[in-house]
Amino acid sequence: MSKYNKFGKHSITKHWLWNSLSVVSVVLIIIEVLLIAVIRNYYYSSAKQYVTSKMNVITSSVMRTSDDGEANHNTEIRALVEGYAEKDKIELMAIKTNGRIDITSSGFSPDRESDLSDYDEAKKASNGTASQIFDLSTGEKVIAVTSVISLKGSEYDALRMVTSMKNIDKQIMIMTIIITAVVICIILIIFFSGRFFIRSIVYPVIRIGQITRKFAKGDFTERIEKTSDDELGELCDSINYMAEELSNTESMKNEFISSISHELRTPLTAIKGWSETLTTIDDRETFIKGMRVITSETERLSQMVEELLDFSRIQDNRLTLTMDTIDILAELTETVLIYQERARALGITLNYYEPVMLPFVNGDKNRLRQVFINIVDNAIKYSDKGDTVSVEAYEQNNEICISVSDTGIGISKEDLPKVKTKFFKANQTRRGSGIGLAVADEIISRHNGTLVVNSEEGVGTTVLITLPCIEQKKEPDNHETVNVELISSDSLDERNNIDEQ
Repeated sequence: MSKYNKFGKHSITKHWLWNSLSVVSVVLIIIEVLLIAVIRNYYYSSAKQYVTSKMNVITSSVMRTSDDGEANHNTEIRALVEGYAEKDKIELMAIKTNGRIDITSSGFSPDRESDLSDYDEAKKASNGTASQIFDLSTGEKVIAVTSVISLKGSEYDALRMVTSMKNIDKQIMIMTIIITAVVICIILIIFFSGRFFIRSIVYPVIRIGQITRKFAKGDFTERIEKTSDDELGELCDSINYMAEELSNTESMKNEFISSISHELRTPLTAIKGWSETLTTIDDRETFIKGMRVITSETERLSQMVEELLDFSRIQDNRLTLTMDTIDILAELTETVLIYQERARALGITLNYYEPVMLPFVNGDKNRLRQVFINIVDNAIKYSDKGDTVSVEAYEQNNEICISVSDTGIGISKEDLPKVKTKFFKANQTRRGSGIGLAVADEIISRHNGTLVVNSEEGVGTTVLITLPCIEQKKEPDNHETVNVELISSDSLDERNNIDEQ
């Protein structure tokens, strides 16, 4: 059985069949009944009008001789009835004053039990004419029109015309069959076109459900085929895009797990190795060296754990900021001083272009220092021996601008838009968890600032941070350049520490 042929009892198709189609069918049937009733009423009214007009012509000719006292009205009426020219279509009758039919144009005596209600109504009517439709004892439907005549000396009280409704009923039946056929055709067209339309929606929805269940299980290899450019096609595009993003996120998550595992294993291995070594030696110099390595690697572990905790807080919207008026220049200067020794040990030149003063900002100094540490750390991390890292701070358009640039390996055009994405690492050979920049960007965003990364592979990277000022600077900018020449240390302890990292 095809995976598209089986519809559950709550499927859209059945809902449509039982609800929408049934309503449409009922409405069409009601319209059909009303239309047939209108047609029947029209035909019957036309028949009554036709026979009544014929009757008016006969009664007018009879009544013209009503004032002639010498005329034999009985003879004239008999002659009129017996010689009626249209007797093959309409039967003309003469009714005596006793209410009995005396003669007919067909020559046949009428049934004594014939319905003469039209005669009774004509006698009561103001114009003396009445019509009635009824069934004969033979089952034939007829229309009768009776007109009362008042002639002196005449034994006849009224003239009556009777004609069969067979042809009219036949026409009504034909119209009924045609209308019913049209209604059935409309219902069938609606049924099949609607079923086709509904299935054109249901089939892709079923397919979407099957593939999304695969996505839920972690299989992002399959994609939904787009068969139309309508809203359903847009849904397919959206789901395929979601799958692509989930696949990329899953890939980055796996890379993150692998990377963080490596990042954790390296310091743990160093700590474990030196701990075991320190338990077996008595050399004071080696002991101091080992403790330095253990302290350094412990600090490294602590930093990674703190990044993971911050990322978790951001994901759960639990990251809190302690806002206060702070001197942003003090936090930036302290960050640069922190990395002086490390840059010197790696043979990297660290240039700090420090202004005399900058306006204060409203922010969390610990979180902003965390951002500066992350950015400067990345600049050094992705630079090699002989490269230069430059840090500059200045005010522009009532904003504090902090620029950190390097002449390191840079970032490719393909990776540049993803650098602030969680778990993403542009270069897997460099240490790091891949979430530090994402955390930094979130912190800056919560300070109503911006963090922009510009880079060119093989040339270097520049990170520009902007933060709004809370007061204007009163003195003009006087930049003083502090060129911190960091020459590689010959210290064996520093070298060993770097090797362990």
